[in-house]
Amino acid sequence: MCTSIHRHSLHCILPPYILSQIAENGSPEMRAMAIRSLLVDPTIRIVRASTAGPVAGEIARRRAAAGNILAPSPLRTIRDAGGEPEAPGATVVRREGDGPTGDVAADEAYDGLGATFALFWEAYRRNSIDDAGLPLDATVHYDQDYDNAFWDGTQMVFGDGDGELFNRFTISLDVIGHELTHGVTEKEAGLAYFNQSGALNESISDVFGSLVKQRLLGQTAEEADWLIGAGLLTPKVNGSALRSMKAPGTAYDDPVLGKDPQPGHMDDFIRTNQDNGGVHVNSGIPNRAFYLAATTIGGNSWERAGQIWYNALLDPNTRANTDFAGFARVTIDVAGRLYGSGSAEATAVTEAWSAVGVI
Repeated sequence: MCTSIHRHSLHCILPPYILSQIAENGSPEMRAMAIRSLLVDPTIRIVRASTAGPVAGEIARRRAAAGNILAPSPLRTIRDAGGEPEAPGATVVRREGDGPTGDVAADEAYDGLGATFALFWEAYRRNSIDDAGLPLDATVHYDQDYDNAFWDGTQMVFGDGDGELFNRFTISLDVIGHELTHGVTEKEAGLAYFNQSGALNESISDVFGSLVKQRLLGQTAEEADWLIGAGLLTPKVNGSALRSMKAPGTAYDDPVLGKDPQPGHMDDFIRTNQDNGGVHVNSGIPNRAFYLAATTIGGNSWERAGQIWYNALLDPNTRANTDFAGFARVTIDVAGRLYGSGSAEATAVTEAWSAVGVI
């Protein structure tokens, strides 16, 4: 589990149950890597018992400050940790407007930050993570063979992977979008990173991480793969990604990593004290609800389906302790306000939550 000594929750893309499986089933080298990651992560983050989004006045202030900007652009800075467990790294390797560096990880991080900024501005008129032009920073080549990527409340940090099980963590665009969306959630609803609210926090990051990728590739809901972390697993692993929003529980089935444990229906909801109450596991349920809603609505998922989820995240009825059923009610209400209570969009959202057993 990832932790941090600063006031922000730190969210890692690789769930601790995967590292635990590697520590149990891997080769001596793999076990050593996993155990080291499990030991390193708690030294860099302490997850808050609850988080609170900004008060209404602060949100209004940010909206007003950003409202005068006609066409904002990202302000990106990429640093290189040089294999040291320090973030930010000391060396700046690329700033906003600079050309490619030739370092694949640095350039992928730069492009991924830009694609995420573009989705939130062009689709939802959100000016960066905080809606007030927050600079986007990232550190690459963090630690030695580090198997994770995380948002620490101020920047993105990427490990290079171990090369045996995991590739570099900048390789997957939806991972970058996922981690940055944790910053959006923290600024808005502040969903507490425990139990169902924490699983919603993870799911919302998966949703918008997938939308970043779909929009950049120009894919419709039907064309998208709905995988989170595609490309992260090496050919030695029997799997396609870390998670599948379309079919939770099917992303991988490997002798070392184990079998993808995500449920896709409330009948299979996992009650556990691990992973902050199963935040990475049970996120499969709201993930599938979004997939069902988006594919039923059709077209580009970042448009109508994404608008519903984004506005639900900003809705004052989505609070720090909102559970699956509470968020379902908000999305249904938002769909009705945006498109009409009897609209195809509102019906699709209602049926999607019903199909996964939430309502």
